[in-house]
Amino acid sequence: MDNIDMRYIEPHAHMVSRTTDDYERMALAGCEAVCEPAFWAGFDRSSPAGFFDYFGQLTEHEPKRAAKFGLKHFCWLCINSKEAEDVKLAEEVIALIPQFINRPNVLGIGEIGLNKNSRNELRVLEMQVELAAKFNQLILVHTPHLEDKLKGTRLILDVLKNDPRIRPECVIIDHVEEHTVEMVLDCGMWAGMTLYPETKCTPARAIDILETYGSERLWMNSACDWGVSDPLAVPKTALEMRKRGHVAEAIEKIIFQNPKNFLGQSAHFKLGS
Repeated sequence: MDNIDMRYIEPHAHMVSRTTDDYERMALAGCEAVCEPAFWAGFDRSSPAGFFDYFGQLTEHEPKRAAKFGLKHFCWLCINSKEAEDVKLAEEVIALIPQFINRPNVLGIGEIGLNKNSRNELRVLEMQVELAAKFNQLILVHTPHLEDKLKGTRLILDVLKNDPRIRPECVIIDHVEEHTVEMVLDCGMWAGMTLYPETKCTPARAIDILETYGSERLWMNSACDWGVSDPLAVPKTALEMRKRGHVAEAIEKIIFQNPKNFLGQSAHFKLGS
């Protein structure tokens, strides 16, 4: 069996909801960088001021926590789709983002997207795509869970394809599954497989997708948060890949090189020597 270099990038993890022990475990497992999209806090925030403080946490506090364990910390900024029903609140939050967007760990706009595929969510998605286009930012997209995923993915792709300023190679559509991955890749966008135990991909399913569609423009992430989730899901799935006969170079491409190539389109994404 080939030796495997377990260095990896965790391209989607909500570390504000995790403990410092998780940072240590990730570093010991070979993680070199963690990327944190803005997301729902488990409750709806009541004012733009809550988001202002949250954006400060993502751009100031979390990088310091990660650095204690030798990890680079990057983030994405947005108002998430679960809080997008209040369009007025969304407009006020989006207006805050430009003052944070040039901070050195900000990668782009995300995770934007849809939750229930509602009209208001779609409107807020369009507003945030406009923001990304205006500031020439990468985009990370959340697709809905379970039965709403196929319809939501189609709606999201239509919004992105209808804006000629959006370059497909600068968009990652996350939480893809067997019935959505092909349409994302066919659009020239990147696809993220989320190793989340209850509502997204298991390691076995993610590896099946890789074996069906290949490794171009695909990555894996844990999306670990305050729910039942595993911050070590990526290295554990790398081990499963090895058990299924994937060579070390193929594994590193998925867990390190692919996220590095996509994220490297941002001038802010720099790894240590």
